[in-house]
Amino acid sequence: MIIVWILIGLVVLAAIVGVVTYNGLIGLRNRVEEGWRQIDVELKRRHDLIPNLVETVKGYASHERGTLEDVMQARSAAMSGAPTPAAAAQAEGQLSQALGRLLAVAEAYPDLKANQSFLALQQELTSTEDRIASSRRYYNALVRELNTKVESVPSNVVANMAGVKRAEYFEAPATEAVVPNVSFGDNAVGGSGTPGVAPSTQPGAIGGPSTQPGAAPGALPQAQAPGTVQPDPTRDSGTPNA
Repeated sequence: MIIVWILIGLVVLAAIVGVVTYNGLIGLRNRVEEGWRQIDVELKRRHDLIPNLVETVKGYASHERGTLEDVMQARSAAMSGAPTPAAAAQAEGQLSQALGRLLAVAEAYPDLKANQSFLALQQELTSTEDRIASSRRYYNALVRELNTKVESVPSNVVANMAGVKRAEYFEAPATEAVVPNVSFGDNAVGGSGTPGVAPSTQPGAIGGPSTQPGAAPGALPQAQAPGTVQPDPTRDSGTPNA
């Protein structure tokens, strides 16, 4: 009789552990989905800012048609609806690269850099990128927690029975560029007077720490104002022209 009660107790204990584990897995999966929705909201905000930014740049640099078209094409691809977070990250990375080239081009136009609408849009874009990075860190932390439980014993048994599967990370590509910090003059890269892109503090951005394992930092293409003549490297930049 004692053995029977022991068996009954073990069954009840296993059932309780199973229910608690199941509820924990479902709750964590829902938090992962909520985290992804937060990223999606910020990505849509970013997509909405880009047309106004492109139109503002076009007013001062309409002949930079190739760069402007690249940005809009990358935006369309990013908005097309990627089936997975990994695919979405790839599309957003391409958009970030195109935005980096656009902003590098804008640095060659002093009138554009002084335009209040452009400055406001650039500031809003920077703020949006910061929120995307924050949402990405939160989402990836939840994904890591869920995947650990899905793969660990005994919660993996409950996960298989409940159909709870691993979630995908939203990784920032190593070549992602978030609103570059471009400078002119003596501090420019290479000292040649062409725009230089300083390292970004944004996770996964150019020159900054990448969230993608094994990735190496890339570099943004540099833009030059139309008609600008490259300085002669044999001349002293501090010597006035004769």
